[in-house]
Amino acid sequence: MATAGKGTKGKGTGVRFAPEGTQGHPQEGTQGHPQEGTHGHVHFQEQLHDSAVMVTQDKDGHFLVKVGFLKILHKYEITFLLPPVPRLGRDVCPLPVPNPNLRVTSVTSLPEGHSVRCEYTAHKEGVLREELLLAGHGPGHVKVTVQARVMDRHHGTPMLLDGVRCVGAELEYDSEQSDWHGFD
Repeated sequence: MATAGKGTKGKGTGVRFAPEGTQGHPQEGTQGHPQEGTHGHVHFQEQLHDSAVMVTQDKDGHFLVKVGFLKILHKYEITFLLPPVPRLGRDVCPLPVPNPNLRVTSVTSLPEGHSVRCEYTAHKEGVLREELLLAGHGPGHVKVTVQARVMDRHHGTPMLLDGVRCVGAELEYDSEQSDWHGFD
């Protein structure tokens, strides 16, 4: 398959394997961790860099916010920081967008940018993209796309990124629980 690795970046850090050919039992090192070189152990870095919501800006000035894995039919509060956008100024507010799955609850101006808080309902599984618009006092606006990877209800509970908080589950309808047998 020629396109398997296209567009992906190798992490390069985060997991280290013990060198080959080392023997013996793990010995305690600093902070209660085994010393390097113990046979058959995997070592993780203390602080991984991909545990927070990731905000990237494209060449058009619009933003992509990746919120990670979410579970279908659950409602989440998502908080992220947009860098300063000079064309919007300091007073920023959401424009009304008819989207039942994504609703901006607050936008707060900070010295390092704008803190945006929104509610998101994971309504179907797959990679979902929902858009919101932010505007200042000028004529322009900025499009922010929130991207989530939504899992079905049978695939466990996702580990939420920093900035994502589950605030509830939607009622789900399961047709197998119905006693209606259909038309005869």
